[in-house]
Amino acid sequence: MLSLTIKEASLALREGKISPVELCRKCLSRIKKTQHLNAYITVTEEQAVAQALEAEARLMRGSPKGVLDGIPFAVKDNFCTENIKTTCASRMLKDYTPPFNATVVQKLLDQGAVLVGKTNMDEFAMGSGSTDGAFGPVRNPWGYAAPYRESPGVDPDSDWVVTGGSSGGSAAAVASLTSFLALGSDTGGSTRNPGALCGAVALKPTYGLLSRHGLIPLVNSLDVPGVLTRSVGDAALVLDVLKGVDVKDSTTISSHSTFAPLPEDLDVSKLCVGIPKEYHAPGLSEDTLQQWRRVADMFERAGARVQQVSLPHTQFSIVCYHVLCCAEVASNMARFDGLQYGHRSRTDSSTETMYATSRHEGFNDVVRGRILSGNYFLLKQSYDKYFLKAQKVRRLITEDFKQVFESGVDVLLTPSTLTDAAPYSDFTQEDNRTRSLQEDVFTQPVNMAGLPAVSVPTALSGRGLPIGLQLIAPALQDRALLSVAQWIEQRVHFPSIRDSEGPSEALSTA
Repeated sequence: MLSLTIKEASLALREGKISPVELCRKCLSRIKKTQHLNAYITVTEEQAVAQALEAEARLMRGSPKGVLDGIPFAVKDNFCTENIKTTCASRMLKDYTPPFNATVVQKLLDQGAVLVGKTNMDEFAMGSGSTDGAFGPVRNPWGYAAPYRESPGVDPDSDWVVTGGSSGGSAAAVASLTSFLALGSDTGGSTRNPGALCGAVALKPTYGLLSRHGLIPLVNSLDVPGVLTRSVGDAALVLDVLKGVDVKDSTTISSHSTFAPLPEDLDVSKLCVGIPKEYHAPGLSEDTLQQWRRVADMFERAGARVQQVSLPHTQFSIVCYHVLCCAEVASNMARFDGLQYGHRSRTDSSTETMYATSRHEGFNDVVRGRILSGNYFLLKQSYDKYFLKAQKVRRLITEDFKQVFESGVDVLLTPSTLTDAAPYSDFTQEDNRTRSLQEDVFTQPVNMAGLPAVSVPTALSGRGLPIGLQLIAPALQDRALLSVAQWIEQRVHFPSIRDSEGPSEALSTA
């Protein structure tokens, strides 16, 4: 039952094959059985059961709120949740309980969805592995699946693999069958990266299509709420629920609401698929390259026009992203001073001392490093040299995408990550910034341009770990993007982790 898609689970609830309470308890039980993954920071068992009881009463009356009524979901722990701790995986906010819900969370609750917990992440979403949070690293469920554990030379106890980040807990929650959907945040690939490494569908919508109200900010000009599901159709369903103008977020944009299903048999013969030559990056694994070629060949055989395109300023994107990210981080983190909320140091000989020690104790090395870098980039003598120049480069990156799409290209096909998931012992050999430079190389240009993108799992690597490919579309073409993604999904037959009891998960064909 837990391996169903949202649409299938919703139908089962309406047909009485299972009740919302039973489904909720199955998810909660599954969370307990997979505690070794460390996917959750807070499990909201009491609230979840109460919400499931309300959903059950509505279904018995024949008046469900919507297709999500009774469906368990999880939320990354940087989205505010009323009367439920929101920590951002940081000591700074370890006891913070917001008095309101983020808009996207409230929209799911308004549809009758059942919140089962808040998921683990990199501290304040600064990372690409979900290894740097105050509550410990998240483990990838596929590291406990038979294809990887039975690979030659793998020690199942010590060679566990990372989820990617920073929304690793959300990706692990969906992949381990503890929730049917999860919210993540995507600033430079933080939803698509773990989605690819955990074998989940990960959608980064057009900037402004989903409200950021209640999402504790990392980089305001890049942050987008992301959606993680088990199928492309489910991602489209959730997108329809979440999108729309929010008076509490001035950056939101209007969109015509539609709950129409994606086309089941899309004709791709009229599509032009672009392959950016700059995305043949150093370090791209042979397995990933093979899948990239395979899917491009699938499009060609179906009659689509596949052509190489150029995004010349991509090579500068990751450096530009680093400058802009650190600058906005320095501004956003200034609010955490230990005075009004958040961690307060006991060292309070003066206001300045208390302020400094509170931030030193509350933030980890990664956050402190980005704050220091951002303040340097914003100094009077550095502003033109770094921050202003980065903004100009960002405009050039945006123009690259615009020119490609105006030339007749409908969608871009790229890898999501360089390789499959790395063992934790290897991943932590390098510092956070170096890892982010490597892991976000394909994903962060999309955030710079504000475009929609989705990562779709396509196959298992030779090590038995998921590989995902990314599709990118023009702004506000999110549904068209998902239609193409579903076309791929229907043809690649990616295996999914079956709902089983053992620690070594069996696999079945989706």
